[in-house]
Amino acid sequence: MADQPNNAVNYPALAVPHIQLHGVVDDRMYDSFKQQLTGAPVEGPIVVSITTLGGDPEMARAMGDSIRLLRDYTGRETLFLGKVAVYSAGATFMASFPAGSRFLTRGTRLMVHERLMQSNIQLNGPLNTLSYTLKAKLNEIEDSIRIQDEGFADLVAGTRVMLDELKRKATSNWYIEAEDARDLGLVLDVI
Repeated sequence: MADQPNNAVNYPALAVPHIQLHGVVDDRMYDSFKQQLTGAPVEGPIVVSITTLGGDPEMARAMGDSIRLLRDYTGRETLFLGKVAVYSAGATFMASFPAGSRFLTRGTRLMVHERLMQSNIQLNGPLNTLSYTLKAKLNEIEDSIRIQDEGFADLVAGTRVMLDELKRKATSNWYIEAEDARDLGLVLDVI
């Protein structure tokens, strides 16, 4: 396939991201993110690249919130560059960038899935108290689903993907090739 012209020429900062993240989305990545953000230029667009097979969705949301606050309070443009693999929590982080500010490198794959939970419920005590344990776990599950759906809505905002379609495909790990992501409007372009 011949190379197609792309939007990269309009975004020269993509060549050298200010913040480069790789590996598991966890506390260490969040610390690296904060340190690199502090050292980033104070003017012009901020480019954040990530390569990840996933990790902690709450750390992804925390990094994304920092990006949103930067955009909201300074008006600066923030650009997302996914490289090689943007799985799970990486897609959660990507959702904090507007669809028109997202890019993937050639051959990159996205993977979106439902949040996962592994938990044991220990029922031990007077019968009248056991229902509270079950209700607490149910509340945790329901709130996690709400958080997941908010992130899914952010991911598809301004794209050709309907929220119901994403939720349906996410139940069995939806892998999306870079070019398909572009065609669906999940990213502006593939570079």
